[in-house]
Amino acid sequence: MAPSTPVRHAWRVLTGLLAITGVLFGINALGVYAFQASSWTPDLALDLQGGTQIILAAQTTDGADPDAEQLQQAVSIIRQRVDASGVGEADVATEGGRNIVVQIPGQADEATRERIQSSAQLQLRAVLFTGSPATSFVGEDGQSTPYPTPDPSLPSTPTASPTNGSDPSWITPALQAEFLAYDCANPTNNPAQAPADQPLITCSDDGSVKYILGPVELDGTDISDATNGQEQNTGQWAVNLAFNDQGTQKFGEISQRLYGAQAPLNQFAFVLDGSVLSAPSMNGIILDGRPSITGNFTQETSKALADQLKYGALPLSFTVVSSDTVSATLGSQQLQVGFLAGLIGLGLVAIYSLVVYRALGTVIIASLGVMAVLTYVTLCILAWRMGFRLSLAGVAGLIVTIGFTADSFIVYFERIRDELRDGKSITAAVEDGWARAKRTIYISKSINILAAVVLYILADATVKGFAFTLGLTTAIDILIFILFTHPVMQLLARTRFFGSGHPLSGMDPEALGAVYRGRAQFRAPAAAVSGRANRSRGEAQRRQTIAERKRAELAAAQGNSRSTKEGDD
Repeated sequence: MAPSTPVRHAWRVLTGLLAITGVLFGINALGVYAFQASSWTPDLALDLQGGTQIILAAQTTDGADPDAEQLQQAVSIIRQRVDASGVGEADVATEGGRNIVVQIPGQADEATRERIQSSAQLQLRAVLFTGSPATSFVGEDGQSTPYPTPDPSLPSTPTASPTNGSDPSWITPALQAEFLAYDCANPTNNPAQAPADQPLITCSDDGSVKYILGPVELDGTDISDATNGQEQNTGQWAVNLAFNDQGTQKFGEISQRLYGAQAPLNQFAFVLDGSVLSAPSMNGIILDGRPSITGNFTQETSKALADQLKYGALPLSFTVVSSDTVSATLGSQQLQVGFLAGLIGLGLVAIYSLVVYRALGTVIIASLGVMAVLTYVTLCILAWRMGFRLSLAGVAGLIVTIGFTADSFIVYFERIRDELRDGKSITAAVEDGWARAKRTIYISKSINILAAVVLYILADATVKGFAFTLGLTTAIDILIFILFTHPVMQLLARTRFFGSGHPLSGMDPEALGAVYRGRAQFRAPAAAVSGRANRSRGEAQRRQTIAERKRAELAAAQGNSRSTKEGDD
């Protein structure tokens, strides 16, 4: 005989769950053995593992403490940079009136340190003149001196007022002398950096070209977004910029001015922290505000620059006071206590399930076991792909979810028992109980997920781990409820032990106080009943609805009427 439709459905769903589990383990195995970037244990956060601590001190021109608002803005930007590097559960906070303390789980690599310490002051200047760093100057004695000292008596004021950032009038005799004296190999020996409204002498970031640049016409505040990607034509990595409305208008005017001009006046330099990243020629009029920076970028360096520009420049300059390795603030002992609390919670849930639901409690225990496996491998994958780290707050979220998960099973099993009390067969009670219980469970879980999302968005960074694990495990709970618990119940209901309502199965209609058996066939009162039967009848009467009681009274009255007529006859 072919199996029934619920049985086939149950086996298909369980097979799908097994496939999902296999895929998750396969993904993590790929990260462990192929990419060597994942692990079979979740990454721990700073409070459980320790890590790197970097202290930055704000620098001001007068030596006074910086403005509190600027310091908080710097904290926000540094936190965004750290998050963009894939480091989870980092802690960024102020210390005193001028320091920012950055704590990162594990060992911080050089790229992460650069993200934190770099000011990323982006300036966009027109190119006025270019030359080789080896440009020399021949003195009156006929000797060649590569880097002469500029004559302070040379005129430093333009003979004609410049009309725009590309006007050659900016180049004065004093500026030419400074250009010759500028040493790309020893930037500390060069003249002071120019203000934003004055020309700038600088070099490319690799020191191969020396520039005279016009005043700043755009800066990092005009950039609304920055991403990295490969150019379709050349395959080179580039940083793609997107200007805001004001920046788009400015850049459009600049592109119209530079397009068609003779080199190098057709070039526009992207200057980061005083060095020219790229000085491409303007090959077209760009009115959409979406230029790109090209250069000797790799995927990693282009992403690092894009993240720095995307999250803005720091409002203050900082120096690194110290960079040390710190021990775990809570340590392995607290982690063991957390796991012990979780095991105690699981044990109490298991004992309660077996006492109240008897053999049916094994379904709860098995469901919690499957959920634990999926949650564990998911945390490993998230640590690899998203940089998620498990903090003590996250462990608390996992423990709290045990109770929420048990609630789902209790709602489902109690609904099944209610259907059995109404006199339905066990297989029908499982299907009807599922149809009615899942609505309640979906509503309850959706509220839990919504609360987790709101908490994650609004809470402090120390609480985000709790909100994340709470939302993640709640979603997995729903998955287990659909793909494991109900299909298992469909199969168990067709076994002899559970299907016959064995007293130890937890689904004995007699013990539950079923109101009637079969279709409209209510149980006849027994002449002598035991105390257990009395308790069952009392429980059944308490659970009867008004309609059921009226039907029972009407059936009893009809039975008495028939008995009276038969007696009269």
